[in-house]
Amino acid sequence: MIEILYAVSTVVFVVAGLTMVGMAMRAYVKTSRQAMLHLSLGFSLAVAGAASTMISAFLTGFTGTRSLLLVNSGLTTFGFLFVMYSLVIYE
Repeated sequence: MIEILYAVSTVVFVVAGLTMVGMAMRAYVKTSRQAMLHLSLGFSLAVAGAASTMISAFLTGFTGTRSLLLVNSGLTTFGFLFVMYSLVIYE
């Protein structure tokens, strides 16, 4: 049961994250602001971390959880650093 809840919550996160990526890319095309490009990259990294962790977890039978958590945490952290940077450079 916990695996299903994990999968559902990750899918919701991925869909919401990709929606944010699309919105940021649309804003970048419309305004040509570099901040929107960085915002899009940040959300892409966070989504990649969540998606790759979920896929890997199910493929490996949830073994190697430390490695999975390291990948998830690393990609999410770098993603949010890009999001923060986009907020700092936004004019």
